[in-house]
Amino acid sequence: MARTRTFIGVAVNDSIRSATKGMQRTLALSGAEVKWVEAANLHVTLLYLGELDDIDLVNACRITAKVAAKEAPFSLRVGGVGAFPSPRRPKILWGGITEGAETLLRLHLAIAEPLMELGAYRQEERGYTPHLTLGRTNGEADGTLLAGELVKHLSWTAGQTIVEEVIVYSSELRRDGLEYTVLGRSPLLA
Repeated sequence: MARTRTFIGVAVNDSIRSATKGMQRTLALSGAEVKWVEAANLHVTLLYLGELDDIDLVNACRITAKVAAKEAPFSLRVGGVGAFPSPRRPKILWGGITEGAETLLRLHLAIAEPLMELGAYRQEERGYTPHLTLGRTNGEADGTLLAGELVKHLSWTAGQTIVEEVIVYSSELRRDGLEYTVLGRSPLLA
């Protein structure tokens, strides 16, 4: 039975993509080796589901559509930079969500609960923190190079977009990087 690496998220507009590429270039000046997220792949993840079989994939799309239909379109604003697990030990570099985080959290919880009941999602140990992933460091030395740079960009703003749908994506690792494919679009309440 085929299995599909799957996640659920919301897209960002070209303005945020462009501003984010600019911040990635700025942070790259630190000399740290970072695997930057390609502009076309920038998004805000709601849930990472891992590898799903076809039945769980259909259920994920169905549940996402049902939840999305109850939520009105909302404004999403990206700004500030930080890192997981911490700015002093950056491994994952991110842009913060300065508007729309409450709605993203509500969507996350509303989709996660029925998927957990079906066994199609396992909640992560750390709580859900909405963010826009910029890149991943290659090692501790690279994190050290970036730590001092992150604090210089706390007031960075990438812009704002209106979220009108939730998307179920597949993620396939290819020789030249990750390729995301839209498997389902769930419009928010019109």
